[in-house]
Amino acid sequence: MSDTPLDCLIIGAGPAGLTAATYLARFRRRVTLVSAGESRAHYIPVSHNCPGFPFGISGTDLLHKLRRQAAEYGVEPVDARIGRLARDEAGFLAEAGARRWRARTVLMATGLVDRMPPIPDLDRGIAAGVVRICAICDGYEAKDHRIGVYGPPKGVVGHAAFLRTYSRRVSAVLSEPGTLSDADAGRAQALGIAVLPPPTAIRLLYGDDGAPVACQVRGPGKAATFDSFYPVLGADAKAALARSVGAEADEAGELLVDAHLQTSVEGLYAAGDVVSALNQISVAVGAAAIAATAIHNRLPGNPLPAE
Repeated sequence: MSDTPLDCLIIGAGPAGLTAATYLARFRRRVTLVSAGESRAHYIPVSHNCPGFPFGISGTDLLHKLRRQAAEYGVEPVDARIGRLARDEAGFLAEAGARRWRARTVLMATGLVDRMPPIPDLDRGIAAGVVRICAICDGYEAKDHRIGVYGPPKGVVGHAAFLRTYSRRVSAVLSEPGTLSDADAGRAQALGIAVLPPPTAIRLLYGDDGAPVACQVRGPGKAATFDSFYPVLGADAKAALARSVGAEADEAGELLVDAHLQTSVEGLYAAGDVVSALNQISVAVGAAAIAATAIHNRLPGNPLPAE
């Protein structure tokens, strides 16, 4: 640990963290980016709504490009998991095992963890585009598919109704026992959304080449097969570190921030999916730019020395 504190410690190397690293490095700030390598962007087989990539880009490729961009300005992610964050005289102290960093400011870009359905070989299903995580991201690519939306009685019909934008063949598959509200039951009927009981098993179906081609749910009645299967089980924000120093969160556990992306803790900022907002790459990148600029502006000036 250097005696001189960092201008900013960035925790998390997804689109938000990497964008903030590039901005702050270009502001000539002393930055360290620490990441446990768990960005949910890795789950994206191909995104067609990420600005600047008209033919689509995978999450892995996008992260690679963002890492290369940050590296151009001297920032390479440190592979570590921050286990403790505390306030100190410099601002903040972060620890990862025996490693320690002191920083005037911290930017949380830790993201969230999706709650996943019990499907064997799930990662392959996601990579093949059979199991889909974000309807806003790729509902367009599911046009005219047989779509299954898997979630609890409270909320599943709303998600299924959104996907009726793209297909007439949408079913809501309950993830747990329960009864739809009268409003949701009426909405499902009006839109022609079949409501299926909780399945006893969910499995992928494979083509002749061994790749997943569909998802099948089995329940008390006959099996139903879907070309695209959307779990909508919610997600858990990785906000424990920020909350450990007093940062406020909403009912879902996502961090609350002001217009400059500062949390309720002075000097602690947050951007990306850990923040209560629309979970999209474009939002994360824009928020990171706002946060990084706000961090630069709050720090003491760093003019070049006079000649």
